[in-house]
Amino acid sequence: MYKIVGKQPLNPTVTRMVIDAPRVAKKAQPGMFIILRVDEDGERIPLTIADYDAQAGTVTIIFQIVGATTLRLNTLNVGDSLHDFVGPLGRPTELDGLKKVAVIGGGVGCAIALPTAKKLHELGATVHSVIGFRNKDLVILEDEFRAASETCVLMTDDGSIGRKGLVTDALEQLIESGNKYDEVIAIGPLVMMKFVCKLTEKYGIKTVVSMNPIMIDGTGMCGGCRLTVGGEMKFACVDGPDFDGHKVDFDEAIERGRMYAEFERHAYEKECNLLKN
Repeated sequence: MYKIVGKQPLNPTVTRMVIDAPRVAKKAQPGMFIILRVDEDGERIPLTIADYDAQAGTVTIIFQIVGATTLRLNTLNVGDSLHDFVGPLGRPTELDGLKKVAVIGGGVGCAIALPTAKKLHELGATVHSVIGFRNKDLVILEDEFRAASETCVLMTDDGSIGRKGLVTDALEQLIESGNKYDEVIAIGPLVMMKFVCKLTEKYGIKTVVSMNPIMIDGTGMCGGCRLTVGGEMKFACVDGPDFDGHKVDFDEAIERGRMYAEFERHAYEKECNLLKN
């Protein structure tokens, strides 16, 4: 059993949890993920590691309450335990040799982007971060990004905080102002990553994306995270989750992602009713 040693709501639908998991924390790196089960009868879900402390033996996860399992997970509190917490899994983000990087985070994807920004900062790279949200009520981790970045631009769709517009607007302005990036790392909704890649392709900047949003069971056996990269079939969980964004067929990934939306909605509604009773 894996004890919850910290819990904090970051906004109305996003929660940060700190889990006592020394063996996972010892080997965790940015970009890797864990698989958890809330209880013995629960489904297995993959969540990217948002932070880790090898000395304290803790791993931090940040999740959005979108389905039945995340809804049930959010009912647990400090002192409660998770039944399973397996990892770290996946390939770590490759950061060696990078001197100047733009890290782009969208929505809850910022939780995945933050450890990458922090690690780059620790390695001495210049980090420019752009984080985007729909409105001010959904902003998470702004202070943490500012601490890990020489430049941090906050964007909101409605302009209720930060600058009004999309992350691509801010990124293009940074590029046009003369910044030469070794790499752009984009993590967030599939549509956001698609248009970041379209922009960087125009400027010839290597771009890495995390395909974590399409993972389901995290082992490659379910086939739910199958995607096409450079004309070849890959699995986000075992071949990634990081890929060359200019080679990813985003339209295919977006279309496949829609297949599960109705199922997730029904599962969420069923879980809501169970928790009320």
